[in-house]
Amino acid sequence: MRQIINFLIRYKTFLLYILLLIISLALSVQSHSFHQSKFFNSSNWITGSLYQTSFNITSYFDLKEENNKLVEDNKKLRQALYNIGIKDTVAMDTTAINYKVISGQVIKNSYSNNRNYITINKGKKDSIKQDMGVITDKGILGIIENTSSKYASVQSVLNQHSNINAKIKNTDHFGSLIWNAKGYATVQLIDIPRLVPLTIGDTIVTGAMSSIFPENIPIGTIKEFNLDTSKSFYTIDVTLFNDMTNLKNIYIIVNPNRKEILELEKETITNDQH
Repeated sequence: MRQIINFLIRYKTFLLYILLLIISLALSVQSHSFHQSKFFNSSNWITGSLYQTSFNITSYFDLKEENNKLVEDNKKLRQALYNIGIKDTVAMDTTAINYKVISGQVIKNSYSNNRNYITINKGKKDSIKQDMGVITDKGILGIIENTSSKYASVQSVLNQHSNINAKIKNTDHFGSLIWNAKGYATVQLIDIPRLVPLTIGDTIVTGAMSSIFPENIPIGTIKEFNLDTSKSFYTIDVTLFNDMTNLKNIYIIVNPNRKEILELEKETITNDQH
């Protein structure tokens, strides 16, 4: 206590000066509109800057939550789009929906091997099964190969074993989408007859001959095309819409009717052979 008293006595002149300065500043602000305006403008600027900084910090930490909301919104929109022929999709029982969509994320990606696989953070506990299609917001990605409880591996379109039904957009000209392992930005569409008119830049989409993917999911655009050795069919280089080196959010396509479709096709083939 004595130290505090000694401090106040020693510096009483200085403290008195500070007090008088504060009083004079307050009187000046109150009595002069110009000073008052400047004072409050400065105060508002400081307050506004603090609020902006606080908002920026809060927004940064909210990015993950906002991103998750966006992914969920996209999932709902895609499910509605893939079932556009079904009336009132959202209100119907899910057993009546042709396609369902499950969102997920890539946790491991390869694109430089002949047989590339992608690991995602969805598995059996999320009802993920082999042969489900996987896409991004830009286009096709691959097909589920194996599953564990929490994860699944996806056979990428950049895999020499990949073979997906595809077509030229707005036509019924179908072929097979494969990969020649010569570049991670380009795949090949084969079995398109030479009589089909082609133009560089035409869009390639998934076909209707698959029980894995809905029709018309984007794949890429025609980069180049040439006739094969038989001169009867084209081999078409397709530039992918997806950047296969930069993948994060994905969507798994579920066709609840796929098992029934495959059983029907198998039965049809068996009966035909007899």
